[in-house]
Amino acid sequence: MPAEGGKTDMERIGLFSEMGYVTVGDKYVSQFNRPFNEAASKNKQMLPGGSKEMSHLQAGYFDPHFVRIFEGEGYVSLNQVRRQHMMEEAKKNLGKAFLPSNGDKKLCGLGSYYGTIGGPIPFFSVQSKPREKYEAPGKNLYTNPGKKGTGYGYANVTIGKQFSHSADFYDAPKLNYKKENEKHQSLLKGTPFKLNLYPRDYFDTNPYLFDKTLPPIKKAEKKDILASPFKPSSPGKKAGGMKAGTFEPYPSHSADPYVAKLTSQTSSKDVKIFHPPGGPKSRPNESIMTLNVKRSLNVKNYKTASLQPY
Repeated sequence: MPAEGGKTDMERIGLFSEMGYVTVGDKYVSQFNRPFNEAASKNKQMLPGGSKEMSHLQAGYFDPHFVRIFEGEGYVSLNQVRRQHMMEEAKKNLGKAFLPSNGDKKLCGLGSYYGTIGGPIPFFSVQSKPREKYEAPGKNLYTNPGKKGTGYGYANVTIGKQFSHSADFYDAPKLNYKKENEKHQSLLKGTPFKLNLYPRDYFDTNPYLFDKTLPPIKKAEKKDILASPFKPSSPGKKAGGMKAGTFEPYPSHSADPYVAKLTSQTSSKDVKIFHPPGGPKSRPNESIMTLNVKRSLNVKNYKTASLQPY
């Protein structure tokens, strides 16, 4: 819609009147009843005649009759054609055929000048050039003859003086350690203190550790093998509700009347109250995770250690 004092949309476009619609006033035709290609059913249509199939008949080709290539031509010999061509080419020659004065020269070994255009070159000559007479130089100046020997195992060969001999026992570290150990054992006053009630870790580092001494190994006694198998004197007796098959005789009957037994009355003075012995005292135990952290993180690798998060 135009604004106040403005132009309408049709005036802006520049048309004299509004264009009419294409389908205004047309009858409605259903899409099911609408004819498809209505011109194909009216008047004459173009008939191509169908597709041709390839066969030995003439109907499969474009020409109505089979056309031969050499129809009406006479027989020609190929040898005759070649001879005629050679005769025509020979007429073009002005004179006789060119013959060289001499054939090519072949080399007679490596390094020879036979067969070349130029002669021998003096620069590549094998003869030796004249040289001056050789004079041997004089001998070198000797101040002192060199000492023989390589230095290993020979005395007075090196620049410095020979080292003085110093005695060094073969087992000196072993003997010193033995003396220090004996001195340490003499200062000890007894065996190390071990508390049996002290709680231990959940798992020992060495599962095969055992504080107590093992008993001596028992040797298995070899039993004498009987030559013949054991055979009982008589077959076993079957138990039929009696003691016929047992080793002991049937026990004798003893009268036991049903009487309620009285509880034994004891004086309260003699009875003592039972007190259980004191068990191990409790102490804080560290978890397995804390022990693993302490073992993997120590003084030597605390700067470069990379702990795995849990």
